[in-house]
Amino acid sequence: MYSVEPIMYVFFLIFTGTALLSTLALFTRQSLLVAYIVLGAILGPWGLKMINDTSIIREAGDIGIVFLLFLLGLHLHPQNLLHSLRKMSWVTFISSLSFLIIGMGIGFAFGLGTKDCLIIGVSTMFSSTIIGLKLLPTTILHHQYTGELVISILLLQDLIAIVALLVIQGMAIQQFSFHDVGLLVIGFPVLLLVAFIFERYILTPLLYRFDRIQEYIFILSIGWCLLMTILSETFGLPDEIGAFVAGVALATNPISLYIAENLKPLRDFFLVIFFFTVGAGFDFTYLHTVIVPASLLAGAMLLCKPLIFSRLLRHSGESKKESWEIGVRLGQTSEFSLLIISLASAESLVQPTTTYIVEAATILTFFASCYWVTMRYPTPLASSDKLRKD
Repeated sequence: MYSVEPIMYVFFLIFTGTALLSTLALFTRQSLLVAYIVLGAILGPWGLKMINDTSIIREAGDIGIVFLLFLLGLHLHPQNLLHSLRKMSWVTFISSLSFLIIGMGIGFAFGLGTKDCLIIGVSTMFSSTIIGLKLLPTTILHHQYTGELVISILLLQDLIAIVALLVIQGMAIQQFSFHDVGLLVIGFPVLLLVAFIFERYILTPLLYRFDRIQEYIFILSIGWCLLMTILSETFGLPDEIGAFVAGVALATNPISLYIAENLKPLRDFFLVIFFFTVGAGFDFTYLHTVIVPASLLAGAMLLCKPLIFSRLLRHSGESKKESWEIGVRLGQTSEFSLLIISLASAESLVQPTTTYIVEAATILTFFASCYWVTMRYPTPLASSDKLRKD
């Protein structure tokens, strides 16, 4: 056994293991994300200890979230954003506020501090973009309208999550510094300005001139995403924000959807690693301490999210059946929950127990929600031929 695992050995374990567990997951109609997390728990430092040093793969996994945010931005055309804001804005904001209050209430019930409760509440506000999109039917004949509403809500939640990351970054400034505060205040507007100027006068001309060279488009897109990520870090902002802004800046370009489609395999490669590190990084020595509050938090989200979304959507004119299905599809917490708690933990804003409560609750909702959706509604992993044909 290696004391420091070579990267090839680590990748061998991750992708061979996920191939095996993914096969089992498909037979049991579970999301593949479940297989990635379970494998991390099995092979990680708290399981079989076949991979003890997760720092390197954690950094690689974070790249998956960067590309996820970049691809989300690529789909965020201003017209689509305005349409989403008009149609689903009040549903999204009221539901997010409701989940914030519920999450904070559970934290207070277990005697946690105000800041810890606030972070728990914020982490419960969002539903998983990855699960929501991956479990939507793959043809336009399957619940196309349902898919549009789900994507609209997820899109608005992603925007709120970006704001939440900025706020948490601001909370991390423990000592008042005009330099740090100034960077945080002007960083985001300057980042937007640089992105759109660069896109208009450099990226767009290059894309139009060399749009037939697929390899060049691929390289230029990755370089642009990572450039904005590094620039975001320079301004003291989370790197995910830079990736998101990079995608939004390209969203108006006709080639944006082509770029998004071609980057999906690369995104999935790194997301496998990201969710593996979620399982591998969970400290099971805390399990006996956090299992009760985490289970209660997960159960509250799995119950309250469908109920609240259903009630709000029915009030907006949607049918009872449609509203309930959308609520169930959005009934989990999010990969943004993991990002938020990770950032809060890294900045020492919360105690370790709070971190593992959120992580355990998020993993539990991933498992339960994936199973619930695949058992009841049309998905690429539908549990019956009838659901696949609906």
